[in-house]
Amino acid sequence: MRRFFNDLASKTGNWMGQPSAFIGATLACIIWAVTGPLFHYSDTWQLVINTATTVLTFLAVFLIQNSQNRDGVAIQAKLDEILIALKPARSELVGIEGLTDEELNRLKRALEQEVHGPSDSADLEPTVKEILADRGA
Repeated sequence: MRRFFNDLASKTGNWMGQPSAFIGATLACIIWAVTGPLFHYSDTWQLVINTATTVLTFLAVFLIQNSQNRDGVAIQAKLDEILIALKPARSELVGIEGLTDEELNRLKRALEQEVHGPSDSADLEPTVKEILADRGA
């Protein structure tokens, strides 16, 4: 089931990103608008486009999120491989995507401090080494 969903999400995501999908959606809206006088701009006529766009958007969110999740994991794996392959790089950074937002922000500030030098509040900020050591604890 998971493989089927991944394949469906990939194919649908690729299709939705094509110009032909945009053109098709635009044509559907134009056809709907042109048929307004035919249906006397009824509530049902309006409900058709509202329901169709809402349902399609709702389903597309899940497909897009699945694709983004898989892409994110693949990118992290590739970056981890680069970190491992480069000797001067800190292999301790592998897997930091599991840190909390607060921990990631602290790590980012510490990395910036290493590059730009200490700021006025540098003595309050932990170093990258300290943050990564805390992660292992």
